Amino acid sequence: MNENVSNENAMASLSFPFGSGQFWQQVRVIIREELFAGKNSPTKIVDEAGSLLHKPVYKMAEVCELFQITRQTVYHWIKIGRLKRYKIRSRVFFLRDEVWQLFQQESNTEK
Repeated sequence: MNENVSNENAMASLSFPFGSGQFWQQVRVIIREELFAGKNSPTKIVDEAGSLLHKPVYKMAEVCELFQITRQTVYHWIKIGRLKRYKIRSRVFFLRDEVWQLFQQESNTEK
């Protein structure tokens, strides 16, 4: 019985030259490429392909992750009117459409 288990593990490692984490990361990259292929969409990669695309509002950490910037930069953008924040009690949120519009502007200026 143990021989069968070790043979299955050996065969599984031969069929994939990398770990399952790397495999799923590659699958995510392929999905992102397909989602953004031929569209006028952002060129930067979003960590989770579906998670940020369908949310109506973003939290501060998600905006920082999307633009790969610090919280101070987001606060500066708010101060100069580049990005509008929406406060609910002590929490800060940003509307998806406004964030993606700014994201597209940023990606166009980088080219």
